[in-house]
Amino acid sequence: MPHTQQEEVSPSDSMNQQQPSSTVVVDKPDQPAINSKTLDFWLIIFALCLIAFASSLDGSIIAIALPHISQELAAGDEYVWIANSFVLAQTVVQPPCAQLCNIFGRRHPMILAVVVFALGSAIAGAAKSTIVLISGRTVQGLGSGGILLMVELIICDIVPLRERPKYLGIVMSVSAIGAIVGPIVGGALAEANWRWMFYLNLPIAGIVLSVMVVFLRLRHDPVTWSVALSRIDWVGNFIFIASICAVLLGLIFGGTVYAWSSWKVILPITLGVIGWALFHLYEGSSLCKEPCVPSRLFHNRTSMGGFYIVFISSMLLQWVCFFWPVYFQAVRGASPMKAGVDFLPFMCFLIPGASVAGIALSKIGRYRRLHVAGFLMSTIGPGLNALLKERSHKAMWAGFQMIDAIGRALLLPTVLPAILASLSEADVASATGMYSFLRSFGYVWGISVPGIIFNNRINEISFSIADPVVRMGLQNGKAYQFASGAQVQSLQPSSRAQVIDVYLGALKVVWIAAAAVGASGLFAVAVEKHVPLRLELETQYGLEEEGAKKEPALPVSDEPEKEAV
Repeated sequence: MPHTQQEEVSPSDSMNQQQPSSTVVVDKPDQPAINSKTLDFWLIIFALCLIAFASSLDGSIIAIALPHISQELAAGDEYVWIANSFVLAQTVVQPPCAQLCNIFGRRHPMILAVVVFALGSAIAGAAKSTIVLISGRTVQGLGSGGILLMVELIICDIVPLRERPKYLGIVMSVSAIGAIVGPIVGGALAEANWRWMFYLNLPIAGIVLSVMVVFLRLRHDPVTWSVALSRIDWVGNFIFIASICAVLLGLIFGGTVYAWSSWKVILPITLGVIGWALFHLYEGSSLCKEPCVPSRLFHNRTSMGGFYIVFISSMLLQWVCFFWPVYFQAVRGASPMKAGVDFLPFMCFLIPGASVAGIALSKIGRYRRLHVAGFLMSTIGPGLNALLKERSHKAMWAGFQMIDAIGRALLLPTVLPAILASLSEADVASATGMYSFLRSFGYVWGISVPGIIFNNRINEISFSIADPVVRMGLQNGKAYQFASGAQVQSLQPSSRAQVIDVYLGALKVVWIAAAAVGASGLFAVAVEKHVPLRLELETQYGLEEEGAKKEPALPVSDEPEKEAV
């Protein structure tokens, strides 16, 4: 199989050519080899796409149906946990799951994750009380978190690094479709029988399990249970899960259940940050024999840049998805369904764009170019959104969405290969686990941060609303719920004009802040180095029938990577 070649120009050769005496690394990237894929391979890719679709669908399907479910089960204030328990469990499980994959291999954890996801779906579908439904959603989240990690990890195990962006783009596009259609499916099933929102996962899980059991045969060195249990980082995992749960609880409660200034929000976030610092100290100490998050992952400028990029790109994706509907409903008076239709330009460019970006990276092998372009458009797009007015032309807001969507699409499938390029194949599981965790963590921050900015700006400028009842209906975190098009349009003309101006003023600040966060991504790209994407599959976990080479782990170095020129 062809390799990426590097030629060193020695000092003596340079002198003979009357060039300065220095060593230059010249990169000659070969085209990725075109290998014929077996039927087993394509069945596995199909199963990964199917379960990624189901997992993403389940994350968004509850939104529209939640009021109906809450009323039927008399959920009261506990309704917030029907959605948030899923997010919490999905986020915290990923790095610990990555360590289990290193110990037990990939096949059994993947099958277990699908089984847990199906079990949670069955519990949630059969729930007769709120506490049972929340329990089912928590179990679902644990399975979904494992699935999100394992889908990407298995792709890393069955294709070389240079080819991974192409397949990551395909799977992520299918996953994005699940997130898009989730609210639509949820709304339709809520009117019929909301329990089928969860039962729908059971036949999908059955198909995926059938494929995985028969065709997912990956190489793995088995170990005894005593050895496996001794390798688990029990202390590190406990500190990690407790710390992240504390931070997430603060972020979930803040601005919804309690004010951001409440000690019930500040205390868990503070304790979580302290715990996070203790976790990293422990992981890097001699007390931890086999850390679940090795400190060497963060000793490399390219991987560090990549981890920051996935966090802020995920945050920005959630950011725009939550605040475009506010513009359409509160400012333009659209119904929720019409707002969803108006948001289609973003989604229609995001989904195919991710596939195209993955194929492009597999072709050219240069991720930094795609990251620069992605963040430029992710900065320009929200910046242009700040220009929108009540009567802005459709071509204007649709065009702005397209720019922003292309920027997001260029980043979706290209960040993980950049992180893995500078690390050993032995660190694929740990690095992918941290990547998946930061992506989910970014989604949570993508709701909290713009929410804080939006509500603070509303409080600052809502004095312009003459009617005190209407003004109080927007203040102190109530503006997002008030944004329903029908509610705004029902106001008196004078009050409606004032409310729309307030929403435009708050949204302008939200979009400018998003542009600033997007611009910070360019600094992260500047930190990255170009590292050639490996053309050979060097793993101990490849498909047995593909004869993946079982080689020792690649050396991990803290030295800066050599940039190809």
